[in-house]
Order: sequence, then C-alpha cells, then structure tokens
Amino acid sequence: MNDESSDVQPSERVPTFQRILDNPFILLFIGVVFPAVFYIIWGIVEIVNIPIAP
Repeated sequence: MNDESSDVQPSERVPTFQRILDNPFILLFIGVVFPAVFYIIWGIVEIVNIPIAP
C-alpha cells in the first residue's frame, strides 16, 4: 500500500514552554519546589528582621 496522502512533513520543533506544560512531572516539581523555596526565603527574612533583645 502506498499512501501518498500521508506524506510526513518535516517535524517542527516543539516550543520549550509547551513541553513544560505538557509534562505533569515537571509541573509537579515546579508546584512543590517554588512554594518551598519561597517560604524558606520568607522565613529567613522574618528571622533576620527580629530585633535583638537588649
């Protein structure tokens, strides 16, 4: 069988942002790591801002 209508076109490069959004494991990693890093940095800033007892 020779299907001339199913010619394979040259594959286009998938954009990076689309590859990130299509991968559930990357989304899970981002969803866990970003809030964790944010809260750690927020906690460090809060500790640094505690006034020293006289």
